[in-house]
Amino acid sequence: MKANQAIYPVRAMCRVLQVSHSGYYAWLKRRPSARSCEDARLLRIIRETHRRSGCSYGAPRIRWELALEHGCAVGQKRVARLMCAAGLRGITRRRYVRTTRADAYAAPAADQVQRAFQAPRVNRLWVADFTYIPTGTRWLYLAIVLDVYSRRVVGWSMREDMTAALVMEALRMALRRRPGPGLIHHSDHGVQYSCEDFRRLFGGGCLR
Repeated sequence: MKANQAIYPVRAMCRVLQVSHSGYYAWLKRRPSARSCEDARLLRIIRETHRRSGCSYGAPRIRWELALEHGCAVGQKRVARLMCAAGLRGITRRRYVRTTRADAYAAPAADQVQRAFQAPRVNRLWVADFTYIPTGTRWLYLAIVLDVYSRRVVGWSMREDMTAALVMEALRMALRRRPGPGLIHHSDHGVQYSCEDFRRLFGGGCLR
């Protein structure tokens, strides 16, 4: 409204915007809140930090710089909010890597979990998955087998490729714990989990 006072009368703008005339002038006289003043101070530091980084730092790195260089203990969400309002963005060199590729020729195993990820005791339900980790020179792929009851990683494997060997090594580590019969192993329908070599690891029926 202040920007348009030279063109339109204040009372007319208040009437159109359904704002009381007295409330508008009270707002003009109101002093900024302590939170707003602190946000303005932080934003000045954020702008300078972002500029010095070559406009490459995002909210996580700027939050770290605020704590390390300026002693400002501030949450990442607050930094992200201020950066978004100011139009500041970091640069990411990560690219999305698709890890789940279904085997069109393999019959999917029956889903015995039905999204009910609960277990009455250990070694009754394992869930498995793998993801990618970007490093400075290449991608690394991490596979894990998690016991749902204890939330403990019972098997894991890391390789430079996402072949069936990656998930098989994680399962072999988990099977060294010698779980009893009736254990359910749950994973997605990725080709790594549906190949014949992986199915052979199920052996004498301890997994289903």
